Amino acid sequence: CETTNDILGPFYRKKAPIRKDLTFEGAKGNVVSIKGNVYADDCKTVLKDCLVEIWHADAAGNYDNDSPKFLHRAGWVTDKKGAYSFKTIFPGKYLNGKLYRPAHIHFRVRCEGYQELISQIYFQGDPHITEDPWASQKKAVQRILPIQPVDIKGGFEVRFDIFLKKK
Repeated sequence: CETTNDILGPFYRKKAPIRKDLTFEGAKGNVVSIKGNVYADDCKTVLKDCLVEIWHADAAGNYDNDSPKFLHRAGWVTDKKGAYSFKTIFPGKYLNGKLYRPAHIHFRVRCEGYQELISQIYFQGDPHITEDPWASQKKAVQRILPIQPVDIKGGFEVRFDIFLKKK
């Protein structure tokens, strides 16, 4: 039950708003719900009051790096059951040198008494995973997640449980 780390990447922004819904009028792309729980490294103790931050590119592969709206960026604090959830759009891909990065969502998780986790999730079936220098690493295998359709409008759900190591 280990959640492995990944790169922070160049597009992290401090002070993203605390919100669960990252969708907005005019946003392009399929809606995806990201849900999970944060656990201690004993694999069963839920952790409340952990800050879970996410950020990702828009459907066209662009990051909002400077607008005051912090598009596709948010944080949320886990509840007493260790649960978190975000509603956003499925991220697009972008060129990284000569290769496309697979669709991914960045995570940064902080919780009192536990090591900070910086990670990313990827999605099963993405053809760019095998060539990506980060997604193709053996330690990323458990973070390549299935996408579950949830409605007739093209909405999806992805479950990502997070396990933090004690300091």
